[in-house]
Parts: sequence; C-alpha cells; structure tokens
Amino acid sequence: MAAQSYDMIVIGAGPGGYVAAIRAAQLGLKVAVVEREHLGGICLNWGCIPTKAMLRSSEVFHLMHRAKEFGLKAEKIDYDLDAVVKRSRDVAKQLTSGVGHLMKKNKITTIMGEAKLTGKDKVSVKTEKGSEELTAKTIVLATGARARELPGLEADGDLVWTYKHALKPPRMPKKLLVIGSGAIGIEFASFYNTLGAETTVVEVMDRILPVEDAEIAKFAKKAFEKQGMKIMEKSTVKQLDRAKGKVTAHIESGGKTEKLEFDTVISAVGIVGNTENLGLDDLGIKVDRTHVVVDEYCRTGVEGIYAIGDLAGAPWLAHKASHEGVMVAEMAAGGHPHPVRPDSIAGCTYCHPQVASVGLTEAKAKEAGYDVKIGNFPFIGNGKAIALGEAEGMIKTVFDSKTGELLGAHMVGAEVTELIQGYVVGRQLETTEEDLMHTVFPHPTLSEMMHESVLDAYGRAVHY
Repeated sequence: MAAQSYDMIVIGAGPGGYVAAIRAAQLGLKVAVVEREHLGGICLNWGCIPTKAMLRSSEVFHLMHRAKEFGLKAEKIDYDLDAVVKRSRDVAKQLTSGVGHLMKKNKITTIMGEAKLTGKDKVSVKTEKGSEELTAKTIVLATGARARELPGLEADGDLVWTYKHALKPPRMPKKLLVIGSGAIGIEFASFYNTLGAETTVVEVMDRILPVEDAEIAKFAKKAFEKQGMKIMEKSTVKQLDRAKGKVTAHIESGGKTEKLEFDTVISAVGIVGNTENLGLDDLGIKVDRTHVVVDEYCRTGVEGIYAIGDLAGAPWLAHKASHEGVMVAEMAAGGHPHPVRPDSIAGCTYCHPQVASVGLTEAKAKEAGYDVKIGNFPFIGNGKAIALGEAEGMIKTVFDSKTGELLGAHMVGAEVTELIQGYVVGRQLETTEEDLMHTVFPHPTLSEMMHESVLDAYGRAVHY
C-alpha cells in the first residue's frame, strides 16, 4: 500500500498538537494528526480542565461554609465526591469531543495509533487495523510528558497516587501527603484540604511554589497554613512503607528523619517527556534529560522536524504549547513568525488563594543586573475585594528603574489568574510604567489594584 502524503504530520493531539494542526489547515496545508490515546491530550483529559472543574467545586464548598458572612443561610453543608468527580469528567469529555469536531471542521485527518519516525519525512503508525505509512515535508512532535516517578515512591493507584488517580479518586483521603509543591501538587493539596483531608505538603526546595516570587510564595504559605495545611520545606520523602490502608513516610528535614503516617500520598514531583519509541535516535534528534532539544523556533536540528510543548521543555504550560504550535504551522506554510518568548508567558496556579505571575521575580531581576523599582498593593485596600469578601491577597510589580520597563508581575489572591493577562498584554506591547499609570482602570474592580501596584513602585499609590 502506497504511503499517504501530507504537507504536515503532527504526532500528539494535546493543546500543542491539535492547535498546530488547525493553524496549518487554516493556512491551506494538508494535515494529519496521530494520537495514541485521546484528543486534547493531558490538558483536556487529565490536567488543566478537569482539575479546574474540581477546584471550582471545592471553592463553592468553601464559600457555602462562609454563607453567614454574606447574610445567607446554608445548613448541613456536605459534598458527594463521586458527583464532584463526575462533573469534572463530563467537563473534560465535552471539551475533547469539541476537539474532534474542530478536526473534522478543518478537514484534518485524525489517525488513532502509535507513531514512529522512519525517516526525516516518514512516519509509520501502528493502529488497531495494522500499520499505516505517512509522508510529509514537515513533522511536528507534540507527544507531551507524563508524571515523574521517583524510585520507592511509585504510584500504585491505591495508597500512592499520581494526578490521574487524584482526579478519579477511589476514596476521600483522611490524612493526605502531597510530595511536591509546584502547581500540580499545590492544586491537589488545596482541593483535598478544602474538602476536609488533613493535608501535609513536602517540598525539597527552601519554599513552596519555588518558581514564584519569594514574597508571593510566603504569602500563599501563610494562607494555606491558616486553612490547616501543614507545610514542610527543605524536606525530602526518603521512603514509603506501605501496609494495609496506610503509608508510613520517612521524611528528612534539617538532618533529622521523622516517620509520619498517612492513608494517601499524591506524588507531584515533576514530569518527564514522552520521547520513547519515536525513532528519535536513528534520526539524530537530540534529547536532554527526557526533553527534545530545540532552538527558539522549536526546530530539532533535523530539517523539517519540530518539537513543541512539554516535550520541548519548560515552561510546561498548555498555552505555551499552543503558541508554539501556531508558530511552527506558520513556518511550515512559509511564514516568518516571531519566536515565543518564555519570559512573557504567564503561569497560573488555581489553589485557594490563586497565584499568577509573568516575567522576572524580584530576585531574578536583581540577579540579571537590573536596578529595580518594586510596587506592592494589598487586596485589603481595594473596594471590590472587600465587597467580594476576598480581602486577602497582594499584587507586586517589578520595574527597571532606568527604562521603566515592566520586568515582572506577581499576584496572590482571588481571581488573579484572570488579572495577570493585563500585565502579559503590557509586556507584549513593551509597556513602560508611564503607559500603565495613564491607563484608566474601571471602578470598582480587582484590576484597580494592578494600577495601584504600578503607582506604588514610583511612590504614588493613592489608596494605601
């Protein structure tokens, strides 16, 4: 059987792959997407979307307990974990079926199966029916990543969970240990803690949320502890002793090891790229610590082969993958797009309170040799935050004192994952403090705090 010929083959249909395919199709290319598991990838099925649905349930549950504050009555407040999970799965399903519809609408060929590169323009796909041979001038690797498993801390789905088990839990944990305090770990800690699990978070670095600004991480830690979470920084889980219905964790902290008992452990210690069985070695495609090595345009060094998204390294964010997908599609169609700048990509963590940031932290800006001006504004100084009953939080801005360039913005508090985009747009448009100061923000909104934080950096904050 002759090989089917395309202009572009995309391997992996997550937020990087399916977006690359759609943009290429819009530009008139003939496109095939190969996916081994499910359209939408981890993001839609097991990541961004279902976790947000679950966190929304815990947020509403938390608010119901505060009913009295708002002059409302709610009694015998409870939850049904199975129903919470079902809603989350239904939300994920709705979106993945939407991706299938978009593939059809854009006349993209979808092949369910496992792909392997057999040449720089050749792909062999193992499907249920046998194997298919495809050729294309451009091949985009978008195979994503999976949870890192540390020796001795491997998940078993019963006592020790990965994010997948945590999204379809076999039971409600009573005493929960979360290993790792990046976005994934903290979101699950927040969800289960809000629903009543006695939660401990262990982080090997000197602070939780290690990629965030130190001041923001410290504020978030205080809020989590106030909610009853136990947080252990500069600590390592050395081993897990598993017995019937319980796990004894050996946790080393400050040279001492203590043994603590839990009924559930969630491991969230990073990710590894899905580089196996793709035929990368045979083509000389370089892999460094499980991630494909690429340049700023996601080129692998082998002509016509690109790698995007989590497979191509940090930041491990769906929106980064999507933009890289668009960039690569435009290049394949003969365009000259700008490269995606990692320092202008916002990171959002949907714990309670939320955390969001873009650009350089104060420490990183100083490290890079900038003379900085720092602005801070607290939620307590904002009318809308007080009216919402969400007066805990802060917004921090980092400027280059010589040029007025906005180097970074960091937030913790209600809805900051929505607010951050204002600063992202500002950075994209190369804004200065003057532009931001002259911008009129609507009242009463949380966004006014963004204005005040900028003003504060220059000693001009009005409301605090």
